[in-house]
Amino acid sequence: MRDHLGRPLVAVTGIGAVTSLGFGVAESWSRLLAGQSGIRRITRFPTDHLRTTIAGCVDLPEEHGEPFTSPVRVEHMAAFVIEEAISEAGIGGKGGFPGPLFVGMPPVEVEWPARFDLARKGHDPSYAAMTATAAGRHDIYETYLYGGVGERLAARFGTRGAPISLTTACATGASAIQLGVEAIQRGEADACIALGADGSVHAEALIRFSLLSALSTRNDAPEKASRPFEKSRDGFVMAEGAAALVLENYDTAKARGARIIGLVSGAGERADNFHRTRSNPDGRAIVGAMKNALADAGLEPGEISYVNGHGTGTPENDKMENFGMRAVFGENAPPISSNKSMIGHTLSAAGALEAAFSLLAIRDQRLPPTINHDEPDPSVTLDVVPNVARDATVRHVLSNSFGFGGQNVCLVLSAEPT
Repeated sequence: MRDHLGRPLVAVTGIGAVTSLGFGVAESWSRLLAGQSGIRRITRFPTDHLRTTIAGCVDLPEEHGEPFTSPVRVEHMAAFVIEEAISEAGIGGKGGFPGPLFVGMPPVEVEWPARFDLARKGHDPSYAAMTATAAGRHDIYETYLYGGVGERLAARFGTRGAPISLTTACATGASAIQLGVEAIQRGEADACIALGADGSVHAEALIRFSLLSALSTRNDAPEKASRPFEKSRDGFVMAEGAAALVLENYDTAKARGARIIGLVSGAGERADNFHRTRSNPDGRAIVGAMKNALADAGLEPGEISYVNGHGTGTPENDKMENFGMRAVFGENAPPISSNKSMIGHTLSAAGALEAAFSLLAIRDQRLPPTINHDEPDPSVTLDVVPNVARDATVRHVLSNSFGFGGQNVCLVLSAEPT
């Protein structure tokens, strides 16, 4: 089976997920369709005097005492979703996984607790003193080595070749999937694992996003805080989570008797260097990424059944996504909804989680809702599947991921050919 450009079709044979709604695909998806929120007050660290005190936290069962650092949390969640995905795919047993690993994850740096500890031990808060105190501390080096997470996951699951670790801001998870898809299309692999994971709910990250005025401050009712496309939206809600897809050459997967969940039939990207957080008002990068994804899939806009929106709940993003949708689809835009209304913005994991949920929408022929949609915004003229999930005929889904810094990636997920 080949696509319209003569490339191998890329099938998805396994999915793993963890979100603030639960561990595993089944729990996260069922609660998402039920319109439940995973946003709650942060208890992991003190939030006194912070403007935002809520998030979509993932509390790991193996975490006791001192909270895990972000890279450790990422590694634990990534291992969980890989395990679930390869188990469903029925591939990668004792002989290891027969393909490469693409790990989308956030940038890492030594976090405040570790720096404070070094400052105390060195009796000096200067960077020079902390660096001297850290000399020989291989545990710090291994924890905060960016590629270390991928190396350890590759060793654990026996993937082939050097693992690829990458970050493209909020588009990271989608970028990891795109790289995996292209490796299979080029014939470099018959199978791969692509994942996005993020565990960035720690004090420093929260304060940084707060200083950008990007976060919701609706602290009194956490479950109501994330309000994509709604008139009173006031920012996104930080969250954690992870998702992994097992991608395979369609013919190879069919030959081994694998169950096909769906296809990744297109990927498009477009960069915008306008601003570190805002999109260019002309919308060219957002529109270009969507059009590139459709062209890569060989589809016309009218063939898209549903759009899994980026839908962060910031005034800027939702306005620009509406603009981009109208530019691409005109008056006949398909329904669009935002998972972030329930699980929050999982940052580096968002593109992978939303691709997974798009595939599940195709599998179950059901659209997840955008909750907290109390008062429509007159400037958002789209059908946002408000508040309640909906049965629908779903064959092709466009999944949007628009990142800070103007890094935009859109994926097209499709039903198996009949």
